[in-house]
Amino acid sequence: MKFVALLAVSTASMFAFPAIAQDNRDASQDFDGPYISIGGGASLQGSDRGETLIFDTDQDGTYGDQVTTVGGTDAFSPGFCNGAATGTANLGCRNDKDGPEYFGRLGYDKRMGNFVLGAVIEGGRSEARDSVSGFSTTPASYTMSREADYQANARLRAGYTPGGGALFYVTGGGAYARLDNKFVTTNTANSFDDNGKTNAWGYTVGGGAEVMVTNNIGLGLEYLYTDVKDKDYVVNVGAGTADPATNPFLLNGGGTDIRRSDPNFQTHSVRGTLSYRF
Repeated sequence: MKFVALLAVSTASMFAFPAIAQDNRDASQDFDGPYISIGGGASLQGSDRGETLIFDTDQDGTYGDQVTTVGGTDAFSPGFCNGAATGTANLGCRNDKDGPEYFGRLGYDKRMGNFVLGAVIEGGRSEARDSVSGFSTTPASYTMSREADYQANARLRAGYTPGGGALFYVTGGGAYARLDNKFVTTNTANSFDDNGKTNAWGYTVGGGAEVMVTNNIGLGLEYLYTDVKDKDYVVNVGAGTADPATNPFLLNGGGTDIRRSDPNFQTHSVRGTLSYRF
């Protein structure tokens, strides 16, 4: 609800733009044809409570195995947290990072009376970061983090303009992100290899408003929810200098693969736009 409230307040401020900016305009020509936009705002992390690391101890491609000590106990009994570890014990983690975002857009609208249908292609970058950490009885910490190097979407939008001047719309479509994944651990005995950057696909939905301040210039405010899925990022744990006869990662086949339990990278975006219409 806080995102909706922020959008409502910001929209009210936008429509308080001095009325003189609307003078001597032909509003019947608004929101019809091609345009380009630039914009920016804030990417806010969604709730990912309950996320953990999951393990494939025999490396057969099936996750959900327990990493077991030589004594038969759970090596990750200290548990997991939703964020980046601040130490080797599960006593607290840094929160996921919200951050700024910026983008460019190409679009085309077709106006039919007071109704508008359009298509948008958009690309940009968000600074938001999502982490999860696990803790072993060694003790040691293991943290996976991801953020988007860049992201893009292609979507449709449909809206209503009461005689021109202002447009209220909903929007949705497919989304893509090139994710930059990182793994950090305090375990110095085992070896750790990962596959780094991965591709994530999903969808984005939202809505917004735009007001024309001249015949060619428009200001807008928009909310988008984006959910992309990545199951490809894996950390491979090897022997390193650890003893295969006692190391929990090596007891069931000589190695373990680690993945996040939640493959979804979700963000809420509140952003402003500046558009030029041809």
